[in-house]
Amino acid sequence: MTKLQKLYSTIQNLKELGLELGDDLLKQTSELEQEIIKKEILPVVTERIEPIISQIQRELVLVVDYVPNEPLSVRISRKRNFTDEMETIEIVPDSKVGHNIGTIKRNSPVKSAKTNLRVTLPNGKVIENRFAYETLQEVVLLAGVEKVRPLGIVQCGVPLISNTQDDFYNQKEIVKGMFLITHSSTGQKRQQIEKISEALNLNLKIEII
Repeated sequence: MTKLQKLYSTIQNLKELGLELGDDLLKQTSELEQEIIKKEILPVVTERIEPIISQIQRELVLVVDYVPNEPLSVRISRKRNFTDEMETIEIVPDSKVGHNIGTIKRNSPVKSAKTNLRVTLPNGKVIENRFAYETLQEVVLLAGVEKVRPLGIVQCGVPLISNTQDDFYNQKEIVKGMFLITHSSTGQKRQQIEKISEALNLNLKIEII
């Protein structure tokens, strides 16, 4: 078991025992997690990709966007000062949103168990796919993109359905020219579906499984 796995296991055991994790402990845990990632995970990642990336004869910046239980996303930039150009975050619907990579934090230092979504329609039909984002996408298509988009649901400062493809966050082209942001946890996707169901009177039953 690696140090990171031991850390997550310890936190999980404390939670199962019903012990409350105070802010001080959570802060220490987060700092330890960051230190382990820097010293143990990143060197391994560097070692693995270096033989492949050394074939490229120009400078670039790789951005690896990892969300637990979601497909890995890797993007590139030609600019060396990639983070410098992302100082301000603007939350404007259907506009490009700046991203300060250096300040992106996960909400919890503990990796959650793998979860998925099951959506049951009033007629008994069940929507359940391999990935939670696929279930969200199917629900949006069922409800109608043209009805969901005006609801104004926003994730990470980006409209849930946008006519602009973001430079950083994961999106899926749900219909031609319209992009569904999938950069969210399973719980956040459930909340998005709940908002859609309530606003459009769909009477959906949404479960995390």
